[in-house]
Amino acid sequence: MARILIVDDSLFIRTKIGEVVKNAGYDVIGFASNGEEAVTFYSQLKPDLMLLDITMPLKDGLTALKEIKEHHQDAKIIMLSAMTQDNVVNEALQYGALDFIEKPVHDLQIINALERIFSLQD
Repeated sequence: MARILIVDDSLFIRTKIGEVVKNAGYDVIGFASNGEEAVTFYSQLKPDLMLLDITMPLKDGLTALKEIKEHHQDAKIIMLSAMTQDNVVNEALQYGALDFIEKPVHDLQIINALERIFSLQD
């Protein structure tokens, strides 16, 4: 069972995504509410995949993504954001994000993204 870390500054969004991920058969191993926690928890928990928001306090998701990928090149990270300008999406993908999900997120978007990424491992 794949182990997922969910990072978003909104408790409501973290909870909603957590339920979707659990109901899809994945193991939610932790939640973080900002980019600094994301970097720390990634190193501590070593998830199979991280769902990472971009706009957060203390450290934004793009900075956290960059830092995580510097130390864990094989990190699998899907970005979440309402900011869908091409430059933001391109920057996230350039830094190593595997996918980009636009907010508001829909359950099926999350499930499809997880299935795509984990089916590539088989």
